[in-house]
Amino acid sequence: MDLSFDKKFYDKGFLSIAGIDEAGRGPLAGPVAAAAVILPIDISIPYLNDSKKLTEKRRNELFGIIKEKALAYSVAVIGNDKIDEVNILQAAFMAMKNAVQCLKVVPELCLVDGNHKIPNFNINQEAVVDGDAKSAAIAAASILAKVTRDKIMRDYAEKFPQYGFDKHKGYGTKIHMEALKKYGACEIHRKSFAPVKTAIANRAAKPHNF
Repeated sequence: MDLSFDKKFYDKGFLSIAGIDEAGRGPLAGPVAAAAVILPIDISIPYLNDSKKLTEKRRNELFGIIKEKALAYSVAVIGNDKIDEVNILQAAFMAMKNAVQCLKVVPELCLVDGNHKIPNFNINQEAVVDGDAKSAAIAAASILAKVTRDKIMRDYAEKFPQYGFDKHKGYGTKIHMEALKKYGACEIHRKSFAPVKTAIANRAAKPHNF
């Protein structure tokens, strides 16, 4: 992926452009992570692409390269308790906003993956549908967010091995759903999500033998 999409905005006079993306809106457990990345205008990173189109090995390789070559980068995480409190979309916006605010360079423009701009934000923004497949800066952000969140979920797998978080990263796979039915929800499950609510309700309804 080259910088041709991003350069259209540089040509409009913006000197620093941050790509923003999140990882983890869909899972039933764990945090949502968001990253913001400002790349040099003349950078070339081989194999840079939407994180979902890359192997785990390639993402991990690019993770280090992006951090080394970016002018600025930041990753922010919002936990499952806050997700339950404000809903997943608002939590994702919070993570995105926090990531931008933690950048060591203040961007003049943010390219935000998706069809929503970050609300109540005083920096110029463009929402870019399928941005992680179009913008190099957004693609870089998608990789940082994804790799960061995956590591968090692997760490949680050591604490809660019965759920297999290292395999599915909290998504509602068959293995995960079977574990939910058997063990109920743990402390990192998103209690406001319907499948988790159902698992909790079903376990509460089961008779207990004393």
